[in-house]
Amino acid sequence: MKILEVKNLCKHYEKFDLKDVSFEIKPGKIIGFIGRNGAGKTTTLKCIYNLAKPTSGEVLYDSKPIIDVEADYKQEAAMLIGEMNYYGTKTVKSLTNVTKKFYKNWDEDLYHRYLETFNIDETKQIKALSTGMKVKYGLALALSRGAKILLLDEPTSGLDPVSRDELLDIFLDLVSDKEHSILFSTHVISDLEKCADDIIYIKKGEVIVNESVSTFESAYLHYEGPSEILAKEKDRFIFYRDRLGKFEGIMKKEEEIDAKEGVEKRKASMEEIMVAFERGEQE
Repeated sequence: MKILEVKNLCKHYEKFDLKDVSFEIKPGKIIGFIGRNGAGKTTTLKCIYNLAKPTSGEVLYDSKPIIDVEADYKQEAAMLIGEMNYYGTKTVKSLTNVTKKFYKNWDEDLYHRYLETFNIDETKQIKALSTGMKVKYGLALALSRGAKILLLDEPTSGLDPVSRDELLDIFLDLVSDKEHSILFSTHVISDLEKCADDIIYIKKGEVIVNESVSTFESAYLHYEGPSEILAKEKDRFIFYRDRLGKFEGIMKKEEEIDAKEGVEKRKASMEEIMVAFERGEQE
């Protein structure tokens, strides 16, 4: 069952093109959205939420184009773009009182339960909240209005490791009901390894990977060892470093070679694979 479908999404700008982006969002899933700055992550998210008009392609909610059911769609989907920096002098309570008027399914009791869970003080000004608390407040607003699809652009950016870990636990708890879904972009790849089910990797406006995290990671190996041994196999690597007699590289599993004495072979991390994808073409 898919709750949201992105089909052949294209967006043309003078110096950038989003090209035929397609994927699905299913209930109960956390999907990590990765790629370099400028790869098209935010553009894609804005098109999905109808904040930007695609040049072609479409986004379907419950099998219907979102432009045809936008009122219902915006009740069910919420987008949070990084840290909340607007209306800084407003208190949490006053901003909430304005926001909730736009949503017919607003649940006041649920909202106050989230405030308590997230330890948010209603009397504080928005600018007085920490980065992590602003993200949690944005989530409280989205969830209290009944949003089931959360589109998050860099939600953990700027958070300390403990706050990031707390937020990831919140994500996992949310999707455990098999009703909520989360698509979030991030540069903190370790966050995805902790909580994401699937990965969508976008590069220069095109999706190059759309699969489970376990499948993605299991497809690549990391090698490290003496240059005199590994440099002989350098053509097998999609990316490598060979410095001062030490060789380190990433290889597709189907190219696997035996680890000779002095060579360490292991599964590559998601971050190592991403670096290999982005820098391999530079070598």
